[in-house]
Amino acid sequence: MKRWIIALFAVQVAAGQVDLWDLPPLRYSDTAATDPLAMLAAKLEKGEIPLEGETALEKLDFVLRTLAVPVSSQILVFSKTSKQIDKISPRNPRSLYFSDDTYVGYVPGGHIEVIAQDPVLGPVFYLIDLSHSSGFEVMRDTSDCMSCHGTTRTENVPGMVIRSVFPDESGHSLLALGTLAVSHSTPLDLRWGGYYVTGKSSIPHLGNRTYVDEASTKPELQSLKDLSKVIDTSKYPRQTSDVVALVVIEHQCKMHNLMTAATMRYQRAHFLSSVIDPESDPDEGQAGSVADRMAASIVDELLFKDEADLGDGLEGDESFQRDFEASHPRTQAGESLADFKLYQRIFKNPCSYMVYSKAFESMPPRVKGAVFERLRRALSDDDEEIAPHLKASEKGRIREILEETLPGWKS
Repeated sequence: MKRWIIALFAVQVAAGQVDLWDLPPLRYSDTAATDPLAMLAAKLEKGEIPLEGETALEKLDFVLRTLAVPVSSQILVFSKTSKQIDKISPRNPRSLYFSDDTYVGYVPGGHIEVIAQDPVLGPVFYLIDLSHSSGFEVMRDTSDCMSCHGTTRTENVPGMVIRSVFPDESGHSLLALGTLAVSHSTPLDLRWGGYYVTGKSSIPHLGNRTYVDEASTKPELQSLKDLSKVIDTSKYPRQTSDVVALVVIEHQCKMHNLMTAATMRYQRAHFLSSVIDPESDPDEGQAGSVADRMAASIVDELLFKDEADLGDGLEGDESFQRDFEASHPRTQAGESLADFKLYQRIFKNPCSYMVYSKAFESMPPRVKGAVFERLRRALSDDDEEIAPHLKASEKGRIREILEETLPGWKS
């Protein structure tokens, strides 16, 4: 029976009949969203709240404030790797902003893009048309975006993509030189191709420049306090493309994709099991196996397994670090999963702050239970298999933080 379910699942997806996320019970494209941007759009349409701002930057500020996305998280990417490819160039980069649950993109002269976490659907993709007669039109996308945001790079579910590429002087990626999906395990000398990077890194990287051929691809040490001498920064809320924000979003996107994949694959397996054998308990069969398998991947990522060495450290914009740390819970003793270390590794306490995210909270109970069970084992004093890279003192601190700040951890 289990083999038959696995085979059916594989045939349906591999044959390209319907994308996984549009199969029952998910029905991603046909299900109305209830995420914060969907709610904002409904209120604007009904006139319940006014649209603030006349200029594009003022409207961007309105979106960021309303969705609680810190402007200090600004990252600038100049490679043509977005829906608004015709607007992006090294002279006119696309800006990105993020919180634990929302991603916002903006291209000067173009529109605003948003990925918002929905409690049922997971990440939902939007384009905010700034040229509309009303000054603001929110459109959900379930097709075009998935050509990049629903592939093997995103665990084959709707998700986020962070890549390092080799852009030429116009911003087009030189594909012959390679492209790399980036996470916290990617060595720094392979990161940030196609991005502007402000701040300092003790390790050479690929950011802040364009490329001609393979001879020009050697990583370089660079230090830019801001981009005022590189681009027209008046077109953006800030003059920075922060190096610390970059390493945080690279970790976060992989975490988001794994949690979405766990949720969708589990729901699909549970549905199939229930249809084929209504008398069986899916959690004791294939659905439970999916939950356990995905929990292993999620816990590895939560505990920063194979995290790339940051060397002697990163120095970034302190405003982002302050905003980020302030947005996450802290114990009475003052400890937090959001406290930065920024040398050798990103965080002082290497367990991901994404345990507080809506994506984590929204995972099915069987999946979340499997994650909690494996995470408790990993953080136990006698574990030598799941997280041997963590010291006993680090495990102890993480346990104390989780016990005091994470609902459900003690149960």
